[in-house]
Amino acid sequence: MPITKSAKKALRQNEKRRVHNLGYKRKMKKLVKQVKGLVIEKKKEEAKKLLPQVYKILDKTAKVGIIKKNNASRNKSRLTKLCDK
Repeated sequence: MPITKSAKKALRQNEKRRVHNLGYKRKMKKLVKQVKGLVIEKKKEEAKKLLPQVYKILDKTAKVGIIKKNNASRNKSRLTKLCDK
């Protein structure tokens, strides 16, 4: 456990940030799973309609620093490719 005042504050900040980041991460994973599920079910038109939402959340998570920029780019590319097949 932290002892100094600044260490206690840092712990509080880290906890808040962790919760905030988890929200983004969960939303991102949920949307990606939805798109992949729709593609598996042969509902490619519905999957294509979801793509802009997925792009938005991937870009946002990359911007905030939850995932890296190339990771977001790679995921977007793979999902697009999956929907176009």
